[in-house]
Amino acid sequence: MAQHNQAGLVLEQASLARVWRRLRSDDAAGLGRAAADLGCRFPPPEEGYEEDAAYIYLPVSVLVREGHEIRQDQIAFALGEDMVVTLEPAGGFAPFDRALAILRRRPAIPRTAHGVMYALLQAANSASNQILELASAALEGMNRKIREIAEGYDDAGRELTTDAIGETMAELNDREELVSRILESQLLLARAARYLRAEVEDAELRGLVETLISDIQSIKEHAGFEHDKVRYLQQSVMTSLNVRQNQVVKVFTIITAVFLPPTLIATFYGMNFAVMPELSWEWGFTATILLTLLAALLPLWYIKRKGWLR
Repeated sequence: MAQHNQAGLVLEQASLARVWRRLRSDDAAGLGRAAADLGCRFPPPEEGYEEDAAYIYLPVSVLVREGHEIRQDQIAFALGEDMVVTLEPAGGFAPFDRALAILRRRPAIPRTAHGVMYALLQAANSASNQILELASAALEGMNRKIREIAEGYDDAGRELTTDAIGETMAELNDREELVSRILESQLLLARAARYLRAEVEDAELRGLVETLISDIQSIKEHAGFEHDKVRYLQQSVMTSLNVRQNQVVKVFTIITAVFLPPTLIATFYGMNFAVMPELSWEWGFTATILLTLLAALLPLWYIKRKGWLR
């Protein structure tokens, strides 16, 4: 049975090879053969969408996960009437391997260039969705940290330091960048799917492409929601940090207001005056002490009465 399945897989790959050629960016010989045999000459990625007499060239960037690492791969499609050519990174593009499973699972998809292109775009869209789900779960896991920052204390009752808040902010910045790249990827996938829809004549395949465009758009909307959520969390952290900084400034302001009048009185008595009659009074020193204490208590009473100590 295993040998039969293996033989079937080889036969299917050989059949697909007539309508799908995979190239890698470091395979100069393969790129040369594709140019000579098929007339397929990929433009530089920075030039974006291109079209010639035989192919439509569509660059796409997709996030993929490899172990614990998430990277952004640049791929390109060359869509022709009878052939689709893909230009992948030097290490290959794992989601395209899963496109074979999509074709096997859905025999209704025609084994044509347009049908294979549909399966490839669906595989790339699924890869983006997996990364988005990971980013969403990571944001949900940060709710405790955000709550602690808002309260100013961790679960152990320790006051949070500025470094801890900075680490959380850096983590949120990483999440925002990740979601932003997913949004960019979905925009490029949607454009490629729309060009595919314009080329498809088969009614059944056209319906599948329409569904794919809707799926790409729904993932884009989900990514937009997660991006707004990240921005809200970033704003919450920045607001909490500003509140903490304002509290520190308020404490120093109150200390200054309380100790400035006594300091002023002490400054006067530190000067060399020729005549200081209160020093010869019986209660002169006591009166000076009480006056200094009153000068400190009056600002403190006023501040407390205004509610500035809260």
